[in-house]
Amino acid sequence: MKKLIIAVLASLVFSGCLNYIQDVQLYADGSGSMKVTFWTKMPDNESNKILDKVGIFNVDSLRHQFSSNYVTIKKISVYVDSTDSTNHAIIDLTFNHIDSLNKTKAFLSSEFSLKNGAEHQKIFTQFIPPITTGFGVNSDAFHVTYKYTFGGDIITDNCTAKKGRTLIWDYSLAEIGSGKTISVTFRPFKLKETPPWIYALSGLVLLIVIIFLLKKKKD
Repeated sequence: MKKLIIAVLASLVFSGCLNYIQDVQLYADGSGSMKVTFWTKMPDNESNKILDKVGIFNVDSLRHQFSSNYVTIKKISVYVDSTDSTNHAIIDLTFNHIDSLNKTKAFLSSEFSLKNGAEHQKIFTQFIPPITTGFGVNSDAFHVTYKYTFGGDIITDNCTAKKGRTLIWDYSLAEIGSGKTISVTFRPFKLKETPPWIYALSGLVLLIVIIFLLKKKKD
């Protein structure tokens, strides 16, 4: 993600604003889905030409950045909103295990980790690397937002906001500083156990079938 964001930051010389949102649904087994969205405002055609050269709003380039053997890219959308002259990119993907995202070019510095904690608990972390540029951008105009929805009860976290089971981390460039670490401990929901009456009903049905077969054999 660091290389991708640094490339996007070049556009801030011309636009002065960038938003990045990473929305993740994380399951107890480490698998899940992710939607990455980022957009920036470009005031003229010359600025758009620079973006074209960088490739941050190019479907093929983004596919290359986010692809790996452990990721399935469902959809990549790139478009320009003519109402406010903003360039948008949306990447929808699923992953076998969140640790495997470390093998994609876009997340080489993110250090995703999901480990066992105390009994029946999981510990998740992700590193947000520092972003250092020489572009002289307004650090308050740069925002990254991370949203994680966990399949379990939250035990501890360091998020900046919450909406139910969705935890949110929102930072400006200045707030990221030397780097931030997302940290969550949660207790995964247990798989629903088969109700005892299902076994009783199955046994009854089996008994009826056996009685029917034995009766038919005698006849």
